[in-house]
Amino acid sequence: MTVHFVGAGPGAADLLTLRAVTLLQAADVCLYAGTYLDEVLSHCRPDARLVDTQHLTLDEITDHLVRAHADGLEVVRLCSGDPSLYSAVHEQARRLDAAGVSWDVTPGVPAYAAAAALVGAELTVPRVAQSVVLTRPQARSTAMPSGEKLSAFAATGATLVLHLAITRTRELAAELATHYGADCPVVVVASATQPRELVLRGTLADIAAQVEAARLRRAAVILVGPALAPDVRGGESFLYAADRERPARRSPDETRAPDAS
Repeated sequence: MTVHFVGAGPGAADLLTLRAVTLLQAADVCLYAGTYLDEVLSHCRPDARLVDTQHLTLDEITDHLVRAHADGLEVVRLCSGDPSLYSAVHEQARRLDAAGVSWDVTPGVPAYAAAAALVGAELTVPRVAQSVVLTRPQARSTAMPSGEKLSAFAATGATLVLHLAITRTRELAAELATHYGADCPVVVVASATQPRELVLRGTLADIAAQVEAARLRRAAVILVGPALAPDVRGGESFLYAADRERPARRSPDETRAPDAS
């Protein structure tokens, strides 16, 4: 048996991969973070054992995974968004390796992608921004590596995606304004794709007041950068340029699938 780390996407029950749904439907045990993933659990069988992990330590979570595996049960560990970002998969996988338990990962729709989709934004607009930085601030959390300073990322002018930052919006906006300018566009999306979804649009000058008025405290992502302006006008992608040299077009006969006979 294998422990499956599954990306649950931003929260909507229909924004999972087909593989994720298949694994959830087959799961005997599903561990999930109760603050985020209620809708996604609709894919689990009625008789599946559901374990809310929001108040558990990593060792307690791992103990559930190891015991279920030892009992020969199909186990899914749901991760909000995509497991490659802030999911603690690394720590849990290390413990499973030590216990001799096999595991795999199924990706999911990350929160920042869902947020960008809601406002119809491309985060990499030609001649405006061609890089996206996914990061978080330092607060009551694990220390950031010494080279990963928010000011250093901001100095590049890239589109910034701030996770786990909503309670520090005011101070972060003030810091970022020194690099992007106070009129730089900002999008805040809370509980993306869920019934309580909220989208705020503003600038580094006014977004903190909006966040505070909405009393946002968690499950929100902050997007910052000129590419987020509703009226952004960038360049044209060279890939699709009319004057770009392209291979000669193939005839219909050349593109037809070969005869199986």
